[in-house]
Amino acid sequence: MSSETTPWREYFGSRENQSHAAQLGMWIFLGSEVLLFTNLFVGYAVYRYYYPEVFIEASHHLATGWATVQTLLLVTSSLCVALAVHFIRSGRAFWMGVALLVAMGLGLGFLVIKGWEYWKHWTEGALPGEYYRLAELPDRGGSLFFTLYFLLTGLHALHMLAGLSVLGWLVWGALVGRYTAEYHVPVEVGGLYWHLVDVFWLFIYPLLYLVE
Repeated sequence: MSSETTPWREYFGSRENQSHAAQLGMWIFLGSEVLLFTNLFVGYAVYRYYYPEVFIEASHHLATGWATVQTLLLVTSSLCVALAVHFIRSGRAFWMGVALLVAMGLGLGFLVIKGWEYWKHWTEGALPGEYYRLAELPDRGGSLFFTLYFLLTGLHALHMLAGLSVLGWLVWGALVGRYTAEYHVPVEVGGLYWHLVDVFWLFIYPLLYLVE
C-alpha cells in the first residue's frame, strides 16, 4: 500500500500501532501542558494564602455572570467535539464537520466575552504590574491578583486560539474527505486537546471568579 495515497504509514507495522502512537504522543503533550498550568495554579495558591482578603475583594471586580456564560459555552463546545468524534467513528463526516463548526462558534463566543472583559479591566485600571491603577484595592495584593488573572486567562485564551485552529483544520479535512470510519485518529487527538482546554477553564473559573 503506498503511503502517498493513504494516511496509514507502513513503518508503524499496523494501523493499530499508528493510532496508539498518535494518541500516546498527544497524551505526552497534554501532560506537559498540565505541568505548565499546575505551576500557575500553585503560584496562585501561594499568593492567595498571603493576601486572602485582597484576593476575595479583587474577585468582585470580575464579571462572574459572564464567566458563567463562558463556562456554559465551553462545556457545550466540548460536547460538540465529543459528538464529532462519535459521528466520524460511524462514518458521518458531514455531521462531524457540522459539530466542529458549532464548537468553533461557541469557542469564538467565549473569546469575544473575554475580550470585552479585558477592555473593561483596561478602562478601570485593573491591570497587572506597574499599570495597576485600581484605587479600591491595595497595590501589592491587587496587582498580584490581576497579574495572575491575566496570566491564567491569557494563556488559556492562547490555547483556545490554537484549539480553534486545530478544529478548523479538522473541518477542512472533513470537507476534502480525509476522515472516515476507519481513519479518524486526528479527530480524536484534536478532540483531546480541546477537552483539555475545557478542563483548564473548569479550574480557572472557580479560582478567579468564585473566590470566598
